[in-house]
Amino acid sequence: MKKQSTHGNSGQKPYTDSGFHNDQKSFTYEDFEGELDIPAEDILREPQAQYSYHRQGEYTLEDYYALPDDQRVELIDGVFYLMDAPTVTHQYGLMDVCIQLETYIRSQNGTCLALPSPVDVQLDCDDRTMVEPDIVVVCDWDKIINRCIYGAPDLVMEVLSPSTSRKDQTIKVKKYQNAGVREYWTIDIKKERVVVYDFANDRAPAIYGIDQPVPVQIFDGKCRISFDRIYEKVRRVQENERRRADRGQN
Repeated sequence: MKKQSTHGNSGQKPYTDSGFHNDQKSFTYEDFEGELDIPAEDILREPQAQYSYHRQGEYTLEDYYALPDDQRVELIDGVFYLMDAPTVTHQYGLMDVCIQLETYIRSQNGTCLALPSPVDVQLDCDDRTMVEPDIVVVCDWDKIINRCIYGAPDLVMEVLSPSTSRKDQTIKVKKYQNAGVREYWTIDIKKERVVVYDFANDRAPAIYGIDQPVPVQIFDGKCRISFDRIYEKVRRVQENERRRADRGQN
């Protein structure tokens, strides 16, 4: 969603549209005490011509808003991370979950707002981080402005994909917790499981299978998300993929 900037724009692009780092296999950041090893293909390349301008870890919202419209990235602590185009099953999963959340909120005459991606979240209210979660629920309307969600949502959900799964399960866990997100879900469609981090109640992560509804803690467990319909559609897509593979089609 990035193009509505309220910041200045120098006209410079922080990197070119082509390629990624290919001279090393991974990056490790001291901010996470050496525990995170993010593959190079998940981090955007910096062009040689721009090394004197900014390096990874130094980018800001000005650089973020200067990117081309078709470049999907997240900015986390001054580092750009690539986001691949989502798959059909990814999009259907997040749409269905968001509908269930919004249906519950409306049934309770609630004031919280459930939003699917793409929507920018200026998580730390600074100029070094702008994330784009798959689903957010925001109950504090002071944080909802037209440009983005300004501050920590109450609930964040990420549907894991190959280009984001490591980031979603490592860097973002700490970022969301430290920013004040009350609850965080990672939904793994491939492994058919949901991990729920209940930060507000300081509980250990809970792991659920898709065969049971998953309670939403910010709503005291009264809202429960079902994955039956989602996986009915996912399995149909998977069957189509197998048939196409058997016929030698891409």
